[in-house]
Amino acid sequence: MTSLLTMTILGSVAGCGASSAEMTTEVSEVSGSATSLVDYEAPQQIPGVMVDQVGYSLGSEKAVVFRGEDLPKTFGVYELESGKKVFSGEILKSVYNEELDEYDSLGYFTDLKEEGNYFVSTDVVGESYSFTIEENVFKDVFDKACKKYYINRCGIALSENYAGDNTHSACHTQPAHLQEDPSTEIDVTGGWHMDESAGRDTALGSNIAENLLLAFEMNPTAFTDEVGIPESGNGIPDILDEVKYEVDWLLKMQDSRTGGEYAAALTDPVRGGEAINTPVIVTPVSMEATISFASMMARFSYTYQQYDAEFATTCLKAADRAYSCYLNNQKALDNTAAFKAAAQLYRATGAEAYNEVLNAYFQSDDFLELFATDDNVFIGGVTYLSINHAVDVEECRILMKALMKKSEKIASRASKSTYLVTDLGNKDNFDKMLRDMMCLTITDHIIYNYEYTTIIEDHAHFLMGRNPDAINYVTTDTERTYQEAGKAGIAVDPRSDSMLIFMLSVLEK
Repeated sequence: MTSLLTMTILGSVAGCGASSAEMTTEVSEVSGSATSLVDYEAPQQIPGVMVDQVGYSLGSEKAVVFRGEDLPKTFGVYELESGKKVFSGEILKSVYNEELDEYDSLGYFTDLKEEGNYFVSTDVVGESYSFTIEENVFKDVFDKACKKYYINRCGIALSENYAGDNTHSACHTQPAHLQEDPSTEIDVTGGWHMDESAGRDTALGSNIAENLLLAFEMNPTAFTDEVGIPESGNGIPDILDEVKYEVDWLLKMQDSRTGGEYAAALTDPVRGGEAINTPVIVTPVSMEATISFASMMARFSYTYQQYDAEFATTCLKAADRAYSCYLNNQKALDNTAAFKAAAQLYRATGAEAYNEVLNAYFQSDDFLELFATDDNVFIGGVTYLSINHAVDVEECRILMKALMKKSEKIASRASKSTYLVTDLGNKDNFDKMLRDMMCLTITDHIIYNYEYTTIIEDHAHFLMGRNPDAINYVTTDTERTYQEAGKAGIAVDPRSDSMLIFMLSVLEK
């Protein structure tokens, strides 16, 4: 009697990428008296040569990370299709990375400025995944990140022409019911789905919209009117059309009696069924949602003024009502979101009541600490620097000094990293890294700094594959993506996507 043991191993030698073929090994063994069949798939080996799998822009700095202590002195860049070597570079001395407990080194191929598809290879370590070099390598990634919000739209049918595989019929078009009073119906169609349950959150939606509006203000030429949504070609940048779609919904979520903002429109779990067809319940007014709404709507009002002055005024009035509602229930100093809202409203109106709230914060002993650590105070402070009404010149000087100090610390952390980034601590949560890049993007807008632009680009490279796990966390069309690795994609989460757009906007040519 015989026994057959067949082992199929799918994998590759250390460091192999697209240019290396998968190897299949069969092992046959004859023994015993029973017949069995075992299939085994080995884990995918991570290359020791990390590149941005999306690629590099022609004129940008191009770096590759090598993992290992005893490395060769040189590396080569090869054409993907022909295998021809087109560039030879030096591998720098390895440095110990305490965070990762490994030795890493860098190599640069900045002088390679020929468009094409390539991979990096060196002795001992092996090959990288493939990548592209082209004039504006991030354009497609940027446009797709912007279009994610169209894909998340609620209340309308998404056609294949615009949504591709994400097409669906109009959802959640029936009147919703108030959670506190189920007999009351309310029209809350529209807005963006925020999760797999098709929930729509007003505070989160306001914060995302505010990120997008600030990104537009920092780099307006990066945003086109041709992303490929129904409003494309209407003379308004598509990102503002997208924000307006959310704004229209947020206005429906404002309580007409108090001016407060309902917290969320959620699919009713009691009813069951597919989330896209499930009835909707509206949760009670939330002060967090109300003050977030006030802040964003004020910013939207002065951004959108040039496109539709009447609608912009409607939004500003809604912001003022929400701000008043908040102050009727809480003190301005109880929540730093009130500082940000006051800054937006003062910028939009010049009304002294808002300036008084700003001055109260400026006089607090911990204001500079809050500016360095609190997102609301940081964005509010940056907004103050952009106000055309009367401002305190000395406070502006203090804010600029604090902004430069914060940016310099971020740049210093990145320069000390073997991966050229500020934070390697949590591989599955890039919020801190993305917030750091928002800060550098803002600083880069106020005082252009080539070093900061390069650091921002290095973080884009990190997120798209030049990281310890060689995972592209942004797109799904390269060799090793977040889907294949069982990780969460950055652009899949609406909030992270807004910060990604913020970061990439400065890199758009």
